Amino acid sequence: MTARLLMTVDTVGGVWQYATELAAGLAGSGYQVELAVIGPPPDAGQRRRAQAVGATLIDTGLALDWLSGDAAMVAATGAAIARLAQQRGADLVQLNQPAFAAAPFAMPVVAVAHSCVATWWAAAGIGPLPDDLAWQAALTARGLAAADAVVAPSAAFAAATAHAHGLAPGRMTVVHNGRNLRPRSAPPQDFAFTAGRLWDRGKNAATLDRAAARLAVPFKAAGPCTGPHGETVVFEHVVPLGSLGERAIADILSARPVFASATRYEPFGLAVLEAALAGCALVLSDIPTFRELWDGAALFVDPDDVDGFADAIGTLAADAPLRLANGAQARARAASYAPAAMAAGMIAIYDRLLDRAAGPVPAAGQVAA
Repeated sequence: MTARLLMTVDTVGGVWQYATELAAGLAGSGYQVELAVIGPPPDAGQRRRAQAVGATLIDTGLALDWLSGDAAMVAATGAAIARLAQQRGADLVQLNQPAFAAAPFAMPVVAVAHSCVATWWAAAGIGPLPDDLAWQAALTARGLAAADAVVAPSAAFAAATAHAHGLAPGRMTVVHNGRNLRPRSAPPQDFAFTAGRLWDRGKNAATLDRAAARLAVPFKAAGPCTGPHGETVVFEHVVPLGSLGERAIADILSARPVFASATRYEPFGLAVLEAALAGCALVLSDIPTFRELWDGAALFVDPDDVDGFADAIGTLAADAPLRLANGAQARARAASYAPAAMAAGMIAIYDRLLDRAAGPVPAAGQVAA
């Protein structure tokens, strides 16, 4: 019997890639996927992608939680999603923005924690959580407590999230993200590359910029340099390429540059996975998430060690056979983070919740035995 899954998604970050990969993995599984778009509407390419994976797009016109002005606005969006799910006859809801899970849903809810301000601040901020973030963290905690199941993309992020929001041990299930990317074959080139929200100080692009000054090869970066709240990064040595589409980034990765990330905060790291799938050698910040996912398949450097990044990147850039060998190790590890494995992990959670929904449903936040 087909079950209807309503999944929230946004078009401005990695959640879009996650959701469409998951929708593709769910094809033929008995789950009919509808993607409720929160925030800016999809562009033409994103609409084609949704159609290709067999998902129905619903433009809600609702505001993203992290771009909302206050708690009441987030609560109103959650309530609107709950009404939409009922109107669409959803059997199950997956919220990729956990704060919305505090709304009264008539069906089981899976909350997937991709990021949150409390864990971001713990990694990138100084001092106590400021008031303008504290109310967002409180809403996330309420949503995580109310959801029938809570998922994180890595064990390291699950632990950080549980600590930040006071969740009971075992409350979160880890399902690694998956990505299906087949870059075209191209001759290797000698340069370094990074990608992501460059403006986000948690990504620590400043360390890479200083390291780039000590390299004999170009260091290129794809992604926005200005964030929606006005936060900006200015590079002196890294070459900013601006925001690029998936195909353009895939073309860059096909040249198998050294891929580097000095981030202090990363729940999973889809950009790293994409680079590894392309066979890029990885130089990564030594943080728990990257150790969990890439230990034995990457070089690790302290996030603040400019010389360490310059040395590691420079060594790989100057030695093509070593770079390609390290890239092959990364690609082999990346194969374990496949959309099929991600879909299987989520299906196990969905099936359990729907079986539970057929009988007495535990109170919100209760952990199933």
